Amino acid sequence: MKPLINPKVSIIILNYNGWQDTIECLESVLRNDYDNYQVIVVDNNSQNNSLDYIKAWADGKLNVWTKPDNSLRHLSFPPVEKPIPYIFYTREEAENGGIKELESRFTENDYKGTTTKYPLVLIQSGDNLGFAGGNNVAIRYVLAKDDSDYIWLLNNDTVIDRIALKELVKLAESDNGIGIIGSKILWYDNPKMIQSCGGMKILKLLTKAENVYIYQKDSELIDQKNIYFDFILGSSLIVSKNTIKTIGLMDESYFMYWEDAEFGLRAKKNNIKLEYASNSRLWHKGGASCKGFVKKMFLFKKKVRSELKRFSMDLYGYRNLIYLYKNYFPYLLPLFFLRFIYKSIQIILYDDHKIIRLNMLVKAFYYGFTGKMGRVDKW
Repeated sequence: MKPLINPKVSIIILNYNGWQDTIECLESVLRNDYDNYQVIVVDNNSQNNSLDYIKAWADGKLNVWTKPDNSLRHLSFPPVEKPIPYIFYTREEAENGGIKELESRFTENDYKGTTTKYPLVLIQSGDNLGFAGGNNVAIRYVLAKDDSDYIWLLNNDTVIDRIALKELVKLAESDNGIGIIGSKILWYDNPKMIQSCGGMKILKLLTKAENVYIYQKDSELIDQKNIYFDFILGSSLIVSKNTIKTIGLMDESYFMYWEDAEFGLRAKKNNIKLEYASNSRLWHKGGASCKGFVKKMFLFKKKVRSELKRFSMDLYGYRNLIYLYKNYFPYLLPLFFLRFIYKSIQIILYDDHKIIRLNMLVKAFYYGFTGKMGRVDKW
């Protein structure tokens, strides 16, 4: 199959209570050097009127502030020209392919401030559907419209380099066997330090995963071609439409954490290649702050521990990883009994609310082994 000429890319950005980050991300995306793309923002039923703020930004009534001494400021500043044409859909409208008449009413003059020729699409999911569920709403919209060749999942707390998308498309079009590609992800608060080169490796015997080349300096990285990973990180994941038609959507039962791992393992199971575009760079805020964490002393050593509210989110990680192993590495499931003992000891030694945490941990492991998935309102 010959490479497509300037294939269309749908960029999906999921927002949940993070409108400031989303606006900064949009400012960087809408000035990128690849011109055949459409941006779709899905609001996962935010509780802080995020979508109203994003609409106000698109109308030219609001901007977010980036500090003048921020070395990444040029990626999102000065603001692109407003207003930016946008269309609002409910989840039902979006999943049915939107309204063609609405999207065709704009003229080329409406897009003079951005590098795209399509309106911004804003979707209200109506509920917190999690990472996979929220992204799937937009993916169904794209598939129903059937006018895009690639879908780029992009975290809202990122800013991108101008050529990031162009490099992803370039690599995707170079080999028909490639189905999913990741970017070089660097730390927003430490812009020269790598967070991950594309994806993560699963350390099966240790029941965990690690980012490829994490905390290495970008300037010191020599071999960027022979990189192995088990899955592409969901913070920047471009996937071809044909791949989605082959392996399906993201698994919504995970709700949050490890859904990108399952998606990548499923692709590999179908002999679909996963690759990394070293010249596609973006900067990610996620994990860079200590929000939800506290430092505690024990035996003269500092330990970073989750606060109770954050711990309830971490439980999705424990549950989902067990479920992932159950489906892909069932022979290694006994290792999680050791993991449970280890985590329990940590709680007893370092944490507050010990009984509550231990009870929550038991539930998370039990749910993983028994396959009780989806959103948990109370652990």
